[in-house]
Amino acid sequence: MTLAERIEIREGDLTEMDADAIVNAANNDLQLGGGVAGAISRKAGPQVQKECDEIGPVPLGGAAITSGGKLKARYVIHAASMELGGRTTAHSLRSSTAHSLRIAAQKGLKTIAFPAVGTGIARFPVRECAEIMLREVSKHFEGPTSIEKIYFVLFGKEARDVFEKALADMRAKGKSAT
Repeated sequence: MTLAERIEIREGDLTEMDADAIVNAANNDLQLGGGVAGAISRKAGPQVQKECDEIGPVPLGGAAITSGGKLKARYVIHAASMELGGRTTAHSLRSSTAHSLRIAAQKGLKTIAFPAVGTGIARFPVRECAEIMLREVSKHFEGPTSIEKIYFVLFGKEARDVFEKALADMRAKGKSAT
């Protein structure tokens, strides 16, 4: 299976994904407030926040996994790309994406769905986010992994278009298999 077949970019509601795991654009305190985290909290119910509270803070750039609560997804992986009330950096995005992928592979998961981590409340540029996340996914697929399919489920056509263009540019530069 080629990289192109393993990545799907779509516009939609991340919380409606029927995947093994969805990724939360999280703060390192694992407090589910607004944005993606708030949407996950509302649909998943209080169980996910309760599990986050039991895990406690994680290092910036780290990730943690909880159940999916009432979501279709079995798990939520919380990619800690920012501090509470802070901003996402390129380093924390790169690290939290890689960590999320490792956690999914360690759990033997086959499908995972990401939002554009850090581009909402944390105001990280969408194009840079797409480039970083797609590079991390490409690197992850260079080694052995249980993950078969990665979805990028984006809020709005504009974000979807940016991710699609970034993936096309990456392919054109030869940084991924076609």
